[in-house]
Amino acid sequence: MTPMLDAAERLGREELEALQLERLQDTLLHAYENVPFYRSAFDKAGLRPDDCRALGDLARFPFTAKTDLRDNYPFGMFAVEQSEVRRLHASSGTTGLPTVVGYTEQDLSMWADVVARSIRAAGGRPGHKVHVAYGYGLFTGGLGAHYGAERLGCTVIPASGGMTARQVQLIQDFRPEIIMVTPSYMLTLLEEFERQGIDPRTTSLKVGIFGAEPWTEEMRREIEERFAIDAVDIYGLSEVIGPGVAQECVETKDGLHIWEDHFYPEVVDPITGEVLPDGERGELVFTSLTKEAMPVIRYRTRDLTRLLPGTARAAFRRMEKITGRSDDMVILRGVNLFPTQVEEIVLRTPGVAPYFQLRLTREGRMDALTVRAEARADTTPGRREAAAREIARAVKDGIGVSVAVEIVDPETIERSVGKFRRLVDLRDKQP
Repeated sequence: MTPMLDAAERLGREELEALQLERLQDTLLHAYENVPFYRSAFDKAGLRPDDCRALGDLARFPFTAKTDLRDNYPFGMFAVEQSEVRRLHASSGTTGLPTVVGYTEQDLSMWADVVARSIRAAGGRPGHKVHVAYGYGLFTGGLGAHYGAERLGCTVIPASGGMTARQVQLIQDFRPEIIMVTPSYMLTLLEEFERQGIDPRTTSLKVGIFGAEPWTEEMRREIEERFAIDAVDIYGLSEVIGPGVAQECVETKDGLHIWEDHFYPEVVDPITGEVLPDGERGELVFTSLTKEAMPVIRYRTRDLTRLLPGTARAAFRRMEKITGRSDDMVILRGVNLFPTQVEEIVLRTPGVAPYFQLRLTREGRMDALTVRAEARADTTPGRREAAAREIARAVKDGIGVSVAVEIVDPETIERSVGKFRRLVDLRDKQP
């Protein structure tokens, strides 16, 4: 069944670009007049908002980085008075000060709209029950999904993260059609269903909307096969709005359509900052087009992808599933390696469960990487040894670097209730 589209989803590409330019010019002016950081950055670059006369002119304006948000902690990036801010969210701050984001009443309404659009593109409809297992609180995932589902007309089950056995009970008792959660925690739920003797394929769930961390096509196939659901990707980050920046459409599952009427994307060379043409892979950069409380200009996400033409939503360009982050990349003996590359190998190796972790250590002057992957419950010792050899060989052949591989007992690797920590850097902890 073809979903009902809203007015923006029915725009032609030229109409969308005209709307983008109008909103971009307004955003640049709003940021320049109300955020001292942007006024200083534009002035230093010799630019004023009215120097943007075409969408391509945005490339002349300076980038915004996460460090800029931290340098202006907590409210220095806000473009409105405190009295106009209706909600605050913040990152975890595990690597320094958290990045703080504010929302006006209009921002919250727009956010609910784009998440509602995302759920509808994933196959959700008014009247569906949505089990939200993203964390609530300062993290944007839970509340972003919650208000978007309500905006669409769904019934929300605000489960949040954790208490995995109770999550399974709620899914069994309340019978939701949709679950919104990180893909790694979905695998944790899978284990709990099986531990309770429940076949995951018999649940009421029809659609899983997964985000907040990179995941691969192999993980999609694992989840879809073992749950008998459609698994689709949602993308967002708190600095831009939260979840709902882009969404994969269930009818195509061919990448995420970016809601370009609100968020203008660029892909740049991670080293030089040069804007790359559509189709070339690089770092994703976003400029907000309709945010009031905290507009962002050319925000460097560190996520690596490429832009492609629209399909299910023809006017909106797609971004490929995120293959990794430039700050997650490991350079091991001169070779660039991303955790998602190893995930693809682990998930296609017989006898190995979809749980793994990379441990980075130092041996003398050289860095070393160990892949720790869990055996499935029925895997024999001989099969474990064979799996370790297969993973090591596939990493060497496919990525070009030698790694150690440990196949550990089931339920050895710490389970995730939010974003899974795939890479553990132990180099600084070694004597």
